[in-house]
Amino acid sequence: MIDQGFSLIDQTKMVTAASELARNTVDYGKGGTMHIEPLADAGRIGIRLVFLDHGPGIKDIERALQDGFTTGFGLGLGLSGSKRLVNEFKIWSEPDKGTQVTVTRWR
Repeated sequence: MIDQGFSLIDQTKMVTAASELARNTVDYGKGGTMHIEPLADAGRIGIRLVFLDHGPGIKDIERALQDGFTTGFGLGLGLSGSKRLVNEFKIWSEPDKGTQVTVTRWR
């Protein structure tokens, strides 16, 4: 991100979101993968992270994105907080198939 010219604030936001999503992948998805993709689109520079697990999935995505909702012991701010830290946030989940969260930050 440094070599793409992202500010320290943008870097911090993306790293914080990535940390939360990676933790969710491990804690709730029983592990998984993260793919990173540098982006260039019509003069814009960005970075996309895709988190994928094959865990139990999220039964109610809308509820899971609400501040304070948790199925664990945390504060319930991981998904909703990550969503606020990035420019684009997409989530797909299906019970017993897993979850994929894609986040993008543009410079």
